[in-house]
Amino acid sequence: MLFRSMLYKIIATAGLFALAQGAPTPIEEKAPVEEHGRELFPLYAVGTKGARAATSQNAGRAAAIKMALAGDTKGPIKALEKLALNDEMNTVVASDSMCTRRHAMARAAGLAAGLSMAAVSAPGFAAGTTMIKMGSDSGQLVFVPSEAKICSGDTVTWVNNKGGPHNVVFDEDAVPSGVDVESISMDDQLGDEGATFSKKFDKAGTYGYFCEPHRGAGMTATLIVG
Repeated sequence: MLFRSMLYKIIATAGLFALAQGAPTPIEEKAPVEEHGRELFPLYAVGTKGARAATSQNAGRAAAIKMALAGDTKGPIKALEKLALNDEMNTVVASDSMCTRRHAMARAAGLAAGLSMAAVSAPGFAAGTTMIKMGSDSGQLVFVPSEAKICSGDTVTWVNNKGGPHNVVFDEDAVPSGVDVESISMDDQLGDEGATFSKKFDKAGTYGYFCEPHRGAGMTATLIVG
């Protein structure tokens, strides 16, 4: 019990358990401007002060979990799962892909919480949800954020916020090859504040979309699936 208590404290500190449960990404009024704004542990160019700090921080988090697990061979985490956890934490530290690091972190959190390798390897285990406002809080005819970055398998939920009715229509000339825009666009418009529209995205690429009633006012946005 003492070991498990210490372990959950480590997971909570690193923010792992919430990610493993697929906690939704909060709505932000201001669109992110940094390319790696959603990354859990951003990596920097080798040789910079930021690189040394980030590498040290990531390695420290990985080492903390490994040390907590090392002394308990009879607990819920079996030997093979410990090896898998080690691989996942190495991926978190070394990978230059935000989505790869996020998935590895979620799987590591699941293993550390006592889930089996089959469970953490199941499709959709590390999937998340991103929420996008339709209309800003001040009533501007925009999507907030106007550019969102997600990972393959994630779901996007658009919320009718202000200035409706709104809808989400994808531009057939601005989606990855082979994607049927009708299958991912809204059929109707959302008139009630708080009404939502959700869609899961599996194919990587850049998606351009707009609000049909307010396209002329510049209500367009971009979704990047990694």
